[in-house]
Amino acid sequence: MNYNIISNNTYKLKPMKFINNTIALTFFVVLFSCGMTMAQEIIKENAVDTIKKVNTVKKQKIDGVIAKVGDYIILDSDIDKSYLEIAGAGGSIKDISRCQVLGKIMEDKLYAHQAVIDSVKVTDSEVKQMMDERLNYMVEQIGSMDKVVKYYKKSSEEEFRTYFFDILKEQKLTSEMQKKIIDGVEITPEEVRSFFKKIPTADLPVFGAEMEVAQIVVTPKVSEAEKQKVIDKLNEFRKEVLAGESSFATKAVLYSQDPGSRASGGYYKMNKKTQFVKEFKEVAFSLQQGEISEPFETDFGYHIIYVEKIKGQDVELRHILLIPAVTPDDLKVAKEKITLIRKRIIDKEITFDQAAKTMSDEKETRTNGGTLVNPKTQDTRFELTKMDPALYSQVSNLKDNDISQPLLDEDQSGKKKYKLITVTNRINEHTADYAKDYIKIKELALKEKQIKAIGKWFDDKIKDTYIKINGEYRECVFTNNWLKK
Repeated sequence: MNYNIISNNTYKLKPMKFINNTIALTFFVVLFSCGMTMAQEIIKENAVDTIKKVNTVKKQKIDGVIAKVGDYIILDSDIDKSYLEIAGAGGSIKDISRCQVLGKIMEDKLYAHQAVIDSVKVTDSEVKQMMDERLNYMVEQIGSMDKVVKYYKKSSEEEFRTYFFDILKEQKLTSEMQKKIIDGVEITPEEVRSFFKKIPTADLPVFGAEMEVAQIVVTPKVSEAEKQKVIDKLNEFRKEVLAGESSFATKAVLYSQDPGSRASGGYYKMNKKTQFVKEFKEVAFSLQQGEISEPFETDFGYHIIYVEKIKGQDVELRHILLIPAVTPDDLKVAKEKITLIRKRIIDKEITFDQAAKTMSDEKETRTNGGTLVNPKTQDTRFELTKMDPALYSQVSNLKDNDISQPLLDEDQSGKKKYKLITVTNRINEHTADYAKDYIKIKELALKEKQIKAIGKWFDDKIKDTYIKINGEYRECVFTNNWLKK
C-alpha cells in the first residue's frame, strides 16, 4: 500500500573540483544501487554476451578464493557475477576494472561482517518477505520456479531457496549497517554555509528548470450499496479463514487490491513509528496474535487485518484491501462538481488557493492550498525533466495561472478521482543561489559529510578486521586501504 507520494526530484551539477575526491564513492553508490536492486535477478542474455566480450583476453582459470573479509570469503567468480548484475541493470561495465569490483564486494562484506558484530537485527521474516517479492518477480520474468532453479544451476527449489536466503540476508545486513553509519550524521546551517562558500564560482552546481504545482481533488462518492458489497466480501474471507477453509495469505494474493503487498500475501511488518494511516495502525495494534479484525475503512478502501506475530514493539501482519466500485453515475457527479469549482475560479468568485482549502478531498494538500510537496527534499519544487511522466504531461502545456480541464486520475490500486492542476511558480535553470536553493545545497553538504563519515568508518574497521587478498589482486590499487600498507 503506497501511503506516501513518491517523486524523483534531482538536479544536475557542473563538473566540480571540490567533489573530485569522491569519484570513488560515486562508483560505490552506482554499484551499491545496482547490487541491491538487481542482485540475483534474472539477467538478460545480452548482458552475458557483453561480459564474454569484456573477458575475451582473460585466460580460463579455476575459480578460487581471492579475498577474505572477517568470516566472509570472496571467489573470483563473484566478480563475474557482479559484472552481470551491473550489465543486467543497464549499466556500462566498459571502464570498470576487476579491482574496482573487488573493492566494492569487499565493502559489502565488511558492512555485513560489522553488522553481525554490532548485533544489527535482521529477522528471518524480513528476509523471507524480501525473498518472496524477488522470487515472484523472477518467476514472472522467466516463466516458472523450475526455470529459476535451473538458471541458478541448483538441484532443487529447496537448495535454491537456502542459497538465495543467505544472499539476501547478507544484502540486508549490508544495507542496515550502511544506514546505521549515515543515520547519525547531521549538519548545521553553519556547515551548509561553509560548504557553499568553498565551492569555486566556476564550479557551482546548476539546478534545472523547476515548477511549483497545486491541485484540487474531487473523489467520487461511492454508494452505500457498493460499500456493503465489499464489507460482505471481506466478512466472507474472514469466516473462511477462521473456519480453516483457506489461508489468509492465499486470499490476499488472489483478491487484495493493494499492489504493494498483494504478491507477498498481504504481509507488512510495522511498529508504532511506521508510516501507516491512523485508522490502519489503530486496528493493527488493537489485535492479539492470531486474531483477524472486522472490516474497517480508511481513505484507501476497506480492509481486514490478520496479526501473524507480535515481537516486542513489532507487529507482523497480513491484510486484504478491497476498494468499492465507482459507478458511471458516481463519476458523473464528481466531474460536475469539479467542473463547477473550475468555473467559479475562472469567474474569480474564489481563488484556486481558497477552493483547494475548502473544497478539495485530498487531505495531504488541502491545508497548503493544494500545493504539492516533494517528499524527497521537502521542497515544493519539481524539476521538469525529473517529474513523474504522468504529472509532467498534465502540466507541461499549462501557462502561468492556467487551470487544467478536469482530469480523471487512477492510482495503482484502481481508485479514481478528478483533479484540477495549476502551475503556481516557475523557476528557470540557474546557477545555485544560497538563499533560493538552501534546501538543495543542504542536501549536497549532508551527502559530503556522509561520505566522510563512511570513509572514516572504513579506515577504522579495516584496521580491526582480518582481511586477506590473494594472488594478482594484491597488485590492485584500491580506494580503501584493504592491503593495510
